[in-house]
Amino acid sequence: MPVRKYTYYDFTLSLCPECLRRVDAKIVFENDKVYMLKRCPEHGTSKVLIADDVEYYKNIRNYNKPSETPYTFNTKTHYGCPYDCGLCPDHEQHSCLTVLEVTDRCNLTCPTCYAGSSPHYGRHRTLDEVKKMLDTIVKNEKEPDVVQISGGEPTIHPQFFEILDYAKSLPIRHLMLNTNGIKIAKDKDFVARLKSYTPDFEIYLQFDSFKEEVLQQMRGAKLTEIRKQAIANLNEVNLSTTLVVTLQKGQNDDEIGQIIEYALQQKCVRGVTFQPTQIAGRLENFNPETDRLTLTEVRRKILEQAPVFNGDDLIPVPCNPDALVMGYALKLDGEVFPLTRYVNPADLLDNSKNTIVYEQDEQLHGKMIELFSTGNSVEVAEENLKSIMCCLPNIDAPNLGYDNLFRIIIMQFIDAYNFDVRAIKKSCVHIVDKDYKIIPFETMNLFYRDDKKKRLEELKKESV
Repeated sequence: MPVRKYTYYDFTLSLCPECLRRVDAKIVFENDKVYMLKRCPEHGTSKVLIADDVEYYKNIRNYNKPSETPYTFNTKTHYGCPYDCGLCPDHEQHSCLTVLEVTDRCNLTCPTCYAGSSPHYGRHRTLDEVKKMLDTIVKNEKEPDVVQISGGEPTIHPQFFEILDYAKSLPIRHLMLNTNGIKIAKDKDFVARLKSYTPDFEIYLQFDSFKEEVLQQMRGAKLTEIRKQAIANLNEVNLSTTLVVTLQKGQNDDEIGQIIEYALQQKCVRGVTFQPTQIAGRLENFNPETDRLTLTEVRRKILEQAPVFNGDDLIPVPCNPDALVMGYALKLDGEVFPLTRYVNPADLLDNSKNTIVYEQDEQLHGKMIELFSTGNSVEVAEENLKSIMCCLPNIDAPNLGYDNLFRIIIMQFIDAYNFDVRAIKKSCVHIVDKDYKIIPFETMNLFYRDDKKKRLEELKKESV
């Protein structure tokens, strides 16, 4: 009998990348890779690579725990996912991290920008608007885990410090500043004032490459010296920093190991977050067949380029295992000691039936779940790690200080090509929008920005 060239694995709902209509999709294994196959009645068939590691892809289904929902939902479920954001009662995960865009304006015009920001696009939110957006986050979460002040470029907002003051007055556990670092590089007094917002405050610093030609291609500007000076100024005050690397195949994916090595040498840097480019915003010339990177490709490149880590050190994050990978290490006396390999995966999951090796300690079990969450800073992770690692051999728990911890995250944002409704319902990185709704980051960029809403309304009418 005829035999297909692939192995059928699963079924889901996806989107046509051309018209954004919901379409049926198959998940199949072919030549040791995972593909999504789908067909739009108008635009025909499409095939997209979603993972280059079949065993890892199958294993993510084992990293799943009961959903934690917000205290308040902001809209009703009517048209079906993803047309009801957000958050509607059908969404399966609260906001581990909520992005607050305080301005559309930016002092760069990055070709990779998902929001289309520039020096002349849009406007700054008023202080009253920002306060209402922050209040919405608190209403949904009561004590939000992480709120990230973002833009555009938030440091150019004329009331920037008033925004930080109000945010710090709220019961937010951890505050982040997402920035391109230009202001930080040029103004030491500005950095000193930022330091005054610690503890529970962190810089999320754009850091894509050491090569000027790559930065010119991805950011539209020469930024190498700006990045070095920003890091120097942050090191001077030891202000907690995560380097954020937007990855594009053939541009900077060969620098992953070099960036990790550099980060490990910086006093202020607590980790690196790698984000494969989401196909949204200005990426008209981005070829989804040749230019995109999957989460598993990034994970493999980390293991190849930073051999201190092995496969047990970079594991799925239970709140959204399809889109997130995390690992911890200890940097001590110039050496790096990966820690995640000592963690029993069963202890991350509430619904696991396996024996907990740490003497069925429920409090310890809870700390494990909290540790591997995006709703967690390295500052908070310090205490959880001390509790966990003191139970393990060959680990000196007192050395697990805040300055010694290092975290790697891979954060893949779903786009129209790899859209999987099963995964999108578990999205835990959200944005509060201009209408004071909490929306998953991925669907915000697909449907809910100003230039996308007209198409969304058309799709809603079609779905009725």
